[in-house]
Amino acid sequence: MTKPTEEILLNDSKELDARRIACHVREIIKLVGEDPNREGLRKTPERFEKAFKFLTSGYHQNIDHLLNGATFTVAYDEMVIVKDIEFFSLCEHHLLPFFGKAHVAYLPNKRVLGLSKIARLVNMFARRLQIQERMTSQIAEAIQDKISPEGVGVIIEARHLCMQMRGVEKQHGSAVTSAMLGGFRHNKQTRDEFLSLVRTKNS
Repeated sequence: MTKPTEEILLNDSKELDARRIACHVREIIKLVGEDPNREGLRKTPERFEKAFKFLTSGYHQNIDHLLNGATFTVAYDEMVIVKDIEFFSLCEHHLLPFFGKAHVAYLPNKRVLGLSKIARLVNMFARRLQIQERMTSQIAEAIQDKISPEGVGVIIEARHLCMQMRGVEKQHGSAVTSAMLGGFRHNKQTRDEFLSLVRTKNS
């Protein structure tokens, strides 16, 4: 079966982009004083291109497609929390990794999200060039926009290699950010319950 012209053109464009990225990486290797043709580096530009494409794949994901209709009408009004969602992202300032855990909670208003979709949302926003503060807000705002809950709370704890490997070189420092919307912002009891549940260790 013959592929549609648009699909062929899209594949050709992707292949061209991949070759261009690999070519630039090869030049960078030269500029730092290495030989891109030695055995250990010969395939590095292509490996980097594939890894970088995966680590920034969140740009090509659509929230509606990701959720895939996994919102459900439920008579449930207690807090829903998914914690310890591990993620990896890239700092947009130095293109170095930052990684950690996200804790996400919301107060349903007649509708709930499939639990795995919350982890997928975290991954979608993590797989972009990011700063932790923006990523925290994006996760909270996406949930607020899609199911209009009474409130959303997001806390992210992360370690940044741009701080640990360079700059101040503090290997044990971590950053904590939060986004509180609706009931989590205006109701101290709700906020405290969320914080308490996040701090509770799994047995």
